[in-house]
Formats: sequence, C-alpha cells, structure tokens
Amino acid sequence: MKYRMDLKKWLEAPAAGVSAPKRPKLNLLRGAFTRITTPLLPDDYLHLANPLWSARELRGRVVGVKKETATAVTLVIQPGWGFNFDYQPGQYIGIGLHIGGRWHWRSYSLTSPPNWDEKLISITVKAMPEGFLSSPLVGGVPHGTIVRLAAPKGNFALPTPPPNKILFVTAGSGITPIMSMLRTLDRHGDMPDTVHIHSAPTEDEVMFGDELSALASSHPQFTSHIQLTRSDGKFALASLDEMYPDWRTRQTWACGPAALLEDIERTWKHEGIEDKLHLERFEIARADTSGKGGTVTFSKSDRSANVDGATTLLEAGENLGVQMPFGCRMGICQTCVVPLTAGHVIDLRSGKEHGEGERVQTCISAAAGDCTLEL
Repeated sequence: MKYRMDLKKWLEAPAAGVSAPKRPKLNLLRGAFTRITTPLLPDDYLHLANPLWSARELRGRVVGVKKETATAVTLVIQPGWGFNFDYQPGQYIGIGLHIGGRWHWRSYSLTSPPNWDEKLISITVKAMPEGFLSSPLVGGVPHGTIVRLAAPKGNFALPTPPPNKILFVTAGSGITPIMSMLRTLDRHGDMPDTVHIHSAPTEDEVMFGDELSALASSHPQFTSHIQLTRSDGKFALASLDEMYPDWRTRQTWACGPAALLEDIERTWKHEGIEDKLHLERFEIARADTSGKGGTVTFSKSDRSANVDGATTLLEAGENLGVQMPFGCRMGICQTCVVPLTAGHVIDLRSGKEHGEGERVQTCISAAAGDCTLEL
C-alpha cells in the first residue's frame, strides 16, 4: 500500500519548470513521462511526435505572418504544452529565436486577447535599427518556425472589470499592448467610454489603422484620435482640456517613446492624478553615465567577454549563449537579478555602483571594470 501511495505522489508531482493550471491531467501525464524516462531526456522522444511537446520549456510554432506596415509585422503563434491563455490584456511575453547557432531572447507585448478557444497568440514587432532580433522577425520568419516562449508577465494590464472611463495614449509600437486591451473589450462586448490617442509619423505608418477605424464605427463610445506627427506635429498634452475635458477622471494607460512618457508622467503628477496613470516603457531611461566596460565572466558557464560600458550584462551573457534569466528587460520585474561574485557594475538608470556580494539587475547594469556573475 505504501509503495502504491508513493508511486502515485511521484507521478502526480508537477513536471519541473512547467505549469498548466487549467490542464492538471495534462501536467500529470507530462510529469509522469518526465520521471519514467529519466535519466533519458523525454524531449528527445516528444519532439519526434510533435516539436511543440516539451516537458522542460514552453515552445510555439509560427502559423501566420501579417504585414502591418513597411517596418512592422504581426506573428501569429500556436503555443505548445504548458502555455496559460489566462494572461491579462497588456502583458508581454518572452520569445526566443534560433539565430547563428544560438537562442536569442527578447520581450514583446501580446497583441492578442486571452483566448482558450482558438489557442493562438500574437505579437506585433517593429524593426528597429539597433534591434538584433526585431529585424530578423520583421524581415521574414518562415511559417512553421519553432520558437521558445516565456510565460506572460507584466503589471501593465487591463483589470476585470474595466474602468468606466479610459484614456489610452500611445505612439509608434507603443500601441501593441493597447491592442490586446481593445480587442479584449471588443470581444467581450464590454467597451466602456474610451478615448485612444495614437501618434505615428504618417498614415502609412499607423499600425492597426483599419482595425481602429472599424472599432470606432462599431462602438460609438470608443473615440480613435490619430495624430500624424510629420504633417500635424506632436500631440500637445495641453490640448487635452479642450479636446477631452474629462481626461483627469479617466484611468490612463500610456506606452511609447521615453520622451512622451516622461512628459505624461510630469503632467499627471502636476495635476495630482498620478494614481490614475499606468505606464509601459520599451527602453531604459539611462542616466548620463555608463560603465567603464571590462571583462564580464559567467562563472558557472565558464564563459567571458570584453564589453563596452553601454552593453548590459544581460546582453553580454546572451551574446555568449549563457542561459540568462530575464523578464521585462527594463529593470522593473526583478526577474534578472543574480549575484555579483567579483568586481563592480553600474546601474545605467541611476549611476549607482554595485560591488562584490550584491545582487544586481543584469538588464540595467553594465560592467564597471572586470566583474564576475554567478551564472
């Protein structure tokens, strides 16, 4: 009897590193399969049956590519085992793409609404001149490409139920998390009084332009304001009083370039309504400082590289193929925190220096001389 009970507990224990809260029986099967095949790797067998099946990691297959603008595409992805479709609209996801013999990771906002029925997700990527991963993604990812996925995360999310009055302010690719929110509201038939102000250089560069027009036509309580900055100039926050005089009463979600967000943050603070403001940043607001650079050593991986003072420790590790923990890549979520076992690093946002024995955020820290991380 005791043997049978121990075996039952062993089989029912969740598979390591994988969770499927909505599919407990599926997780039981994966957990059992993982243990029964130990010390062999079950993924070796699972991959033969279906490349999306894995007991150790989340995977996905690219099943659709849609061009949004000349420099942006939407990738539709079919996740494999273990993906939780109960994410919140506005959250981001990690995606890993195999390039040059290594897996390279970046974070992108989900543009799809949570949906257990279709079991598909989407991200919309805009090619950036400095974007190592964005350019290959936009340049052409073949249908059927297998990608690695990290679970949805982030606090920039639309609550349930939504507020009665909403203001969205976006620019460029900052529209991507907002599209997940708008699509969710549309799908639920629960569109509250919503104003969306979006800025883009020209009409051709407005992502989701046709969809925004359709939403405005089908929902009288939704207002879409498109600001074409090349012809009409930047949207002036001072014009909110005239155009949308009740803006102070609205819960506001804003995402876009750093200068826009800084202006919004300053304005909302001046009005004493910063508690109504939710911001999502796509880039680090760096202080007027940088590290000295140096040799970064990853002790457990036995790898090292000479880097300049502008390269983050996260980027340095990823370039070497080191398995680096990460989340927001903005210094917010704390997922990337690791021990600094030797040397000094500098926080690129504050300029504060950290030394041996401290735990540091690799996504916002750079080498201040030679240093060693416990990775």
